[in-house]
Amino acid sequence: MARTTRELRQRRHRRLRKVLSGTPERPRVAVSRTNKHISAQIIDDVNGRTLAAASSVEGALKDATGGNIEGAKAVAQLLASRAKEANIATVVFDRGGFDYHGRVAAFADTLRAGGLEF
Repeated sequence: MARTTRELRQRRHRRLRKVLSGTPERPRVAVSRTNKHISAQIIDDVNGRTLAAASSVEGALKDATGGNIEGAKAVAQLLASRAKEANIATVVFDRGGFDYHGRVAAFADTLRAGGLEF
């Protein structure tokens, strides 16, 4: 039976989530990507709370599109600054089943440059 790309990504994400979990000391950065946009949340899975979030659909990022690497970097810079405001220094990176390549890798590199450790 042929599986769709979406089903395969969801299977990879479920497999990742078995071992990745965010704690109050080290929350999880969950990245979500579509063809046009990219978004991410910093999540404390123990308490079930989103500590910070950023997306390419926000008004602050109207000029940047999330469909390219520059847009992903802009969203990552915004998320890194919001993480600093929330006193978050170390995180666990959850790529959401997406390949660590292109926009997702650029997003992660920009988060590291913004001061987050993972």
